[in-house]
Amino acid sequence: MAWEEWEQLKNAAAERNSARMQLNHVPMDPGGAGGTLVSNRPAWAKAGEGVGSLREDIGKVLGKLADGQKGLGKDSGCLTAEAQKDVYGSWERYVREVSGRCGKLAGLLEKTGNAQLATDEAVEVEIGNLKVEYADTPVVGGQAKGQ
Repeated sequence: MAWEEWEQLKNAAAERNSARMQLNHVPMDPGGAGGTLVSNRPAWAKAGEGVGSLREDIGKVLGKLADGQKGLGKDSGCLTAEAQKDVYGSWERYVREVSGRCGKLAGLLEKTGNAQLATDEAVEVEIGNLKVEYADTPVVGGQAKGQ
């Protein structure tokens, strides 16, 4: 294959894939707010706590939903009240599932922070091991004695 043909194939492939995301570089003008990304254990823990705190609010909402349903149902003699009781059951289930999702997400965020810390520490230990294993040896010969 001639070099020119290779260049043509590369250019054609680049044109076909120009709209795709490329992960091996940063665009010239990445845009954004220009802030700094914080990715450390406390940041992940704070995110987990924030999501976890939503569960408390959801619990309060469930209590208020239940209070609003007192006296409603088949025995109330009102078809609208009976229908509302059915709707309440579906919303109660939905809100409980949201609460469960918040709990699991909170745990995942906190685990991510712990795993990131463990990964960073593991990498640091491995680099330290490399430094020990492949430490530079002292220069031998070529030096004048006594100097």
